[in-house]
Amino acid sequence: MKRLFLLGLLILATASTYAGGYRVSLQGQRSLAMGHTGVAVVNNAELAFFNPAGLVYLENKINAAVGVSAVFSDVVWQNEQYGEFARTDSPVGTPFYAYFSYKLSDKFTLGFAAYTPYGSSVEWPTDWAGSHLINNIDLKAIYVQALASYKISDKLSVGAGPIYVNGSVNFNRNLSRNLTDLEGNRSNVTVEAKGVHAFGWSAGLMYSPIDSLRIGVNYRSEITMKAEDGSADFMNVPNSPLTPFNDTTFDAELPLPAELTVGLSYQLNEKWLFAFDYNRTFWDTYESLDLDFADPNIPDSKNPRNYKNSSIYRLGLQYTANETFQLRAGYYFDQSPVQSGYFAPETPRNDSNNFTGGLSINVTDKVAIDAAFLYSRFEEVDESYDYYQENGQNVSFGGTYKSSAFVPGLGVTIKI
Repeated sequence: MKRLFLLGLLILATASTYAGGYRVSLQGQRSLAMGHTGVAVVNNAELAFFNPAGLVYLENKINAAVGVSAVFSDVVWQNEQYGEFARTDSPVGTPFYAYFSYKLSDKFTLGFAAYTPYGSSVEWPTDWAGSHLINNIDLKAIYVQALASYKISDKLSVGAGPIYVNGSVNFNRNLSRNLTDLEGNRSNVTVEAKGVHAFGWSAGLMYSPIDSLRIGVNYRSEITMKAEDGSADFMNVPNSPLTPFNDTTFDAELPLPAELTVGLSYQLNEKWLFAFDYNRTFWDTYESLDLDFADPNIPDSKNPRNYKNSSIYRLGLQYTANETFQLRAGYYFDQSPVQSGYFAPETPRNDSNNFTGGLSINVTDKVAIDAAFLYSRFEEVDESYDYYQENGQNVSFGGTYKSSAFVPGLGVTIKI
């Protein structure tokens, strides 16, 4: 039994989720309720994420927006040929955001943002049919950003700022499809990396050719996460020269892709606002995960991902009923970056249709409660991962995946 066979995809699941194998689009309750549009919408401090160029157009001197969502996801896998079935039992995810802006003058505004665009918890039944690829994963990643927004004219503004990312991941999988110790316990490994950090930047532009129309552009740079001295802990490994697995450390570089968003908003009349965003994520930077192990007895590993660039199309509407209530609804179509043959159960996502809605309640002139919900329905897909190595040969693991998610969320908007 080759050591590479046992380690071939050890950290593959960790990296694909950590590198954003699926994007968590929950960066603001008002924007989410409108189909996660926002690059050209001047609504509240959520602009700190969607387009910092718009912060200078907020009327109040101080603006803040904070919120949290609860992610209830469900993934079902089935292989009818072998009569196998499994369903995830994933903990509830709680991505959050916090944005702040301070207007120094009519032309210059400073801002701050903290948000979680990548993060998940997925737990499959222990020793299920795909346990050689993944049993469970817990990922956390937090982005922190300082921002500046400058008004060049009443119609044109720019904004930008550096990004600091800090994250951690804990991942477990079985070492093979059948390896056990003398007592019959499945051999497995837990991979953990903490304090992984990196830097990037984002920049935006907003232009209003007429009062009722805004056009926005925002670019977020690629960020390379460098995991250094992460731990790999092996358990229930039989004492044999064929399985010389000792706990060790590893180094790896994981790309978070750049993304470009362009869009517009149009004020139809005093009550109705329409928004459209187009997002392009440059996933083709994620070709493979290369791992360098500190233990010289463990060969370095290369794990192909071969992601493709993907697009998201977003539509949103806002209706101002009166001074107290604003109602919102939206839709977006999200393309998967995963190509055929690379479909692994740690990122069981395909193209998805996403339906959103929500409202804001102005409690006072300075405080509003924002609520939103998202229902995501992933297209049913019969796919496989074809790059698991056994005795030097690629072995496929496949089946039919059905996935969905329901996400309610609450936030608070403050303006002073």
